[in-house]
Amino acid sequence: MLDHCPGAANLRTPTLVIRKCPRCGEEIEVFSNDISVNCSRCGFTVYNDILSCVQWCRYAKECVGEETYRKLTAKKPGDSPGGDEKPDEMTGSREHQDERSDEGGKE
Repeated sequence: MLDHCPGAANLRTPTLVIRKCPRCGEEIEVFSNDISVNCSRCGFTVYNDILSCVQWCRYAKECVGEETYRKLTAKKPGDSPGGDEKPDEMTGSREHQDERSDEGGKE
């Protein structure tokens, strides 16, 4: 593993966030290195919506370690909360998306 990468700090030392299940309101503990967690009351799957540097950094495997890297990259495209979106489609800002839609109408 590399000495230090600020982008991977929450993966090496996971942080806890308490979320409410959108279906039943139960509190759900989601750690920063979790891809998804199921609600203990109703079974609803809550996804961790923070995109990680693991998806784009060529040093990610060395930085976060082999086991964490495999866990984070094992996610299938249909597992994302938005469906089959690609990571670059999910990270685009609203302004950037608006610019792309405007380009089609300008001629």
